[in-house]
Amino acid sequence: MSALWTSDAIAAATGGTTQGSFDCNGVAFDSREIGPGDLFFAMTGEQADGHDFVERAFASGAAGAVVNRAVDGPHILVPDTLKALEDLGKASRARVDAKIIGVTGSAGKTGTKEALFAALDRFAQGKAHRSVKSYNNHVGVPLSLSRMPADTRFGVFEMGMNHEGELAALTRFVRPHVAIVTTIAPAHIAYFRDEAAIADAKGEIFEVLEPGGTAILPFDNGQYARLRAKAEKHAAHIVSFGFGEGADVRCIDHVTSADGGTLVTAKLPHGLLCYALSQPGAHWVANSLAVLAAVEAVGGDLAQAGLALAEMEGLKGRGERTTIQVAGGTALLIDESYNANPASMTATIGQLGKTPATRRVVVLGAMRELGARSDEYHADLLQPLNEAGVSYALLVGEEMAPLVEAMKRDVAWAGKFDHCANGKEAADRLPSRLCADDAVLVKGSNSVGLSKLVEALIHGGS
Repeated sequence: MSALWTSDAIAAATGGTTQGSFDCNGVAFDSREIGPGDLFFAMTGEQADGHDFVERAFASGAAGAVVNRAVDGPHILVPDTLKALEDLGKASRARVDAKIIGVTGSAGKTGTKEALFAALDRFAQGKAHRSVKSYNNHVGVPLSLSRMPADTRFGVFEMGMNHEGELAALTRFVRPHVAIVTTIAPAHIAYFRDEAAIADAKGEIFEVLEPGGTAILPFDNGQYARLRAKAEKHAAHIVSFGFGEGADVRCIDHVTSADGGTLVTAKLPHGLLCYALSQPGAHWVANSLAVLAAVEAVGGDLAQAGLALAEMEGLKGRGERTTIQVAGGTALLIDESYNANPASMTATIGQLGKTPATRRVVVLGAMRELGARSDEYHADLLQPLNEAGVSYALLVGEEMAPLVEAMKRDVAWAGKFDHCANGKEAADRLPSRLCADDAVLVKGSNSVGLSKLVEALIHGGS
């Protein structure tokens, strides 16, 4: 097996100076993630200087490092390590003969990216590559590109943004053949005038589509026409997906399966496809339609994609389901602790309402970066909570105060909710409120820290 990068190739890509020859098989900028044979980028940030961790990286088996000052051990010396990482990502993109897919949207990016990778990896085993975790920003995207092997056939890259212009910059690194927008919703709306402005910013993903490229758009979204108008300026092909009449890839039927997933019948441009989807919820059905559209656009196998969707496991922080021990027995834990916005909150609470359980319990963390309408968005969660038949709600964060006030005015919620300041308080309070056969949804913005609550529930507070 050939090396991912040689020191000579890294130096050529970054314009750096080599000190010691080495080969590497991985790339990381977090010394805690370094394994034997990896390349360590010593990044200089606001909170820490990666050069302070070079020794630790070599102790963990790093083959070499990229640094802006000389260190002990094999290294490439460059003026700016962030620019060097960007240059290595560009070199990686330039050397592959692969179909590249970019994924963005206000929600569902990571799930769609993972499902698409699973579909393409099943078709071309070992020749598909994707960004890991949620490495979707100005550092994560070039890092993910730099990790792409030279013989990759399909690359799937998640791209995020919370300001105008950010996605255009990321797209110039990725240069996708296919660009997916999963949905437009008021995520990060504190930085935009309205959802139309969010759509414009997400539409930047179309600007650097490769010649003959395909744009994949959410047909049912209120910003569809705006997205399509943008895509028409840059894409050779436009494919819509959704539930509405007129979508190119359309769900014509979906029912809950015996195992809690979904059975879907989809109409594609060239026929029908019936498949099982391991994940529950209409939002996951929509994600799967976007996956099918992308698989077809890059010449993948739809039957293999269907099998991959049936086998896909829940993602940590994004719908993973775990059985946990509680007083008197077990309960179902639904981990949605990684992110939250009004649209994803409503969809996930709605899915909880369809989940069989003796009681339905929610731990809802604050939704961040919602701007002037934050109070309204939080208070509006009362309706989906009522419709889902939630028995108890633990609300976390000061932004939840408007929902607390709404519950106080509703006599049906008397004694059925609590409000706490942070994830630690929630972790202390929640276990005593859980019963056997509960279904427990934990959802909030990542900065609220509810992932620690999830870990405590899974590991019994250890």
